Amino acid sequence: MDHLDQLEAQSIYIFREAFGRLKKIALLWSLGKDSNVMIWLARKAFFGRLPFPALHVDTGKKFPEMYRFRDHYGKEWDLDLRVEPCPPIDAVDPTLPPAARSAARKTEGLKMALAKYGFDGLIAGIRRDEEATRAKERVFSPRGLEGNWDVRDQPPEFWDHFNASPPQGAHLRIHPILHWTESDIWAYTKRENIPIIPLYLSQNGKRYRSLGDQDITNPVASNASTIDEILIELEQTKVPERSGRALDHETEDAFERLRVAGYL
Repeated sequence: MDHLDQLEAQSIYIFREAFGRLKKIALLWSLGKDSNVMIWLARKAFFGRLPFPALHVDTGKKFPEMYRFRDHYGKEWDLDLRVEPCPPIDAVDPTLPPAARSAARKTEGLKMALAKYGFDGLIAGIRRDEEATRAKERVFSPRGLEGNWDVRDQPPEFWDHFNASPPQGAHLRIHPILHWTESDIWAYTKRENIPIIPLYLSQNGKRYRSLGDQDITNPVASNASTIDEILIELEQTKVPERSGRALDHETEDAFERLRVAGYL
């Protein structure tokens, strides 16, 4: 197997482990490149159709292109799509910086969805190379009763032996593409011909490397208008993937505070 085949096989194994060992799971669909790859992998793992819901925790602030993508491919991929709202900004910790406070609405919306559906496992498309705090994650990551993440209390994962037993009333986050890189995502997207949101491709010298809420996400300078050009760009650039996210330019501990509280 080549590199992408190995990544794919490991991710499919993680999907099947989660489905086989947990009672009620859902896949978190953020509509971006990573979660679209994740849905593609899950469809391969389960012979063409997800046997669990795709959950979009909707802030109501995504780009119009993202909503069009969700509505189109939610139907084409025959997803059991659950769209759940987020609470207003007033319900969020006022001590957080502005962009972090806006992003924290998603954490509160996720808690509401967990309470509504009673999932004991949530599959999320984070990667270790995205951000320093995410580099500390496990593939099967236990969350507390309030959805909080204790980085000092993460189980060891040797030889692909995963702890898939969440505490009573709590849940696990499962990360099937934790071991992938940004370049892996794009190379796999190209090989598999996975649909993408056009905002990822350069228009007038700018493109989005990471997509979030429209009011706290900015494009980066780029002339990469095809996936091949994106892959070349990634070999040369020293600009972080999340450089267009306002959240990542706020106080040093803002992102970690969000993740401890249950942010993705």
